[in-house]
Amino acid sequence: MRSRKMLGNLLLLLTAAIWGTAFVSQRVGMESIEPVTFTAARMALAAVAVGAVALIAGRKRAALPPAEERTRRRDTLLGGVLCGCFLAAASVFQQMGVVTTSAGKAGFITAMYMLLVPVIGRVLFGRRNAWLVWLAVAIGIAGMYLLCVSGDFRLTRGDALVCVCAFLFSGHILCCDHFVRRGDALGISAIQFLTASVLSAAVAFATESPSWAKVVSAAAPILYCGLLSGGLGYTLQLVAQRYTDPTVASLLMSLESVFAALAGALILQERMTARELAGCAVLFIAIILVQIPLPGKAPGNE
Repeated sequence: MRSRKMLGNLLLLLTAAIWGTAFVSQRVGMESIEPVTFTAARMALAAVAVGAVALIAGRKRAALPPAEERTRRRDTLLGGVLCGCFLAAASVFQQMGVVTTSAGKAGFITAMYMLLVPVIGRVLFGRRNAWLVWLAVAIGIAGMYLLCVSGDFRLTRGDALVCVCAFLFSGHILCCDHFVRRGDALGISAIQFLTASVLSAAVAFATESPSWAKVVSAAAPILYCGLLSGGLGYTLQLVAQRYTDPTVASLLMSLESVFAALAGALILQERMTARELAGCAVLFIAIILVQIPLPGKAPGNE
């Protein structure tokens, strides 16, 4: 049992590394292709990869009674489409944002979804949160200020776009949380990637000038973000969470922001100011705090 938990933790650490370093590929890809076209291509690859895994897993899954199977398929389809809408919007805003901000900053701002989820859950669904969660939110806002806001109290355009992305990813997480309990997790993942690909392609043809030549020129970043960050990353997450504690899993996955900053510095030679580094440190402290369960408190209680 302990070895399985260790394996799960190592797989989640690998997932965080894959997701974090993907920000570098996203930055590099923007040298030869527009952001929405890039998003559509990577989502299509992820749909193929996860769809293949879902088909194989579906054949091995035990059959359910006909009525339960119909309900499961309905929730899988509906959940996949709705999650795909959130994923498409979040990914497009993120990809447009990384055009004008660094990979490290984009990674840390995106990680704000860890703080936004409990806030949105409280406002929209009345979910109660422990005081430590609200302390983490306040600290996270301070970190965001140090990281993103310049002396004239304005976010850069890239920072603002990635902030919108963090809100949308929060909606995506809450949507997934609702449907994954009712449908097939791998099926939902495959359908969401297909939905995101179709929506992104529609926006790309309406606002950009997509071409096969551009896709080929950005083939390496698209392959990395589509197959590794999308297909492999999400599959590893699903497998790993079967063997590890959910709180530990959330903390390990939040390390993608650290890997994003490290990859940006090592591969792209991105340099952050002392103020931005301080913002990263404060924000990461908030991300850790929001994962800590209070002793004697049931989840969701204040």
